[in-house]
Amino acid sequence: MSLHRTLQNIEQKNIRNAKVAIISTLWNDAIIAELMAGCKAVLEQYNVAIVKEAIAPGAFEIPYCCKSVWEALKNTSQEPDVMIAFGAVIKGGTPHFDYVCQGVVNGITQLNLSLPVATVFGVLTLDSEAQAWERLGGTHGHKGQEAAYTALHLVDMKRSL
Repeated sequence: MSLHRTLQNIEQKNIRNAKVAIISTLWNDAIIAELMAGCKAVLEQYNVAIVKEAIAPGAFEIPYCCKSVWEALKNTSQEPDVMIAFGAVIKGGTPHFDYVCQGVVNGITQLNLSLPVATVFGVLTLDSEAQAWERLGGTHGHKGQEAAYTALHLVDMKRSL
């Protein structure tokens, strides 16, 4: 079952007035812009508010920025129901790629286990830039849209508990 079909089953139930924070990186800005565009299109379709957009310098810093956004917005009228993290890490000729990817995976995992809201992993880990475009409307779907659907599904799940 696709995320879109799943969301069609729950769209009216629990996502009304949902709030989302989006954290993205400076690196690979054309890829990030397309991830964001796909995500925003889905959120607009479901009238979901983006309460904060924050920019991390790189993918490794995404978990810190997510936690900082949460700390700044918790217990306010802008407190997000879910956060989405976008990045694109493209493999080079050194092990730096592996360290960055592992760091962002571990960091977002920790956030998901420690914060009261989920952080959706929208970080592309790629061997080449061409792989990004395959995941931004190409043969592998649109990962920005999928991140939005995932976020809304998580809001519904939490609110239905």
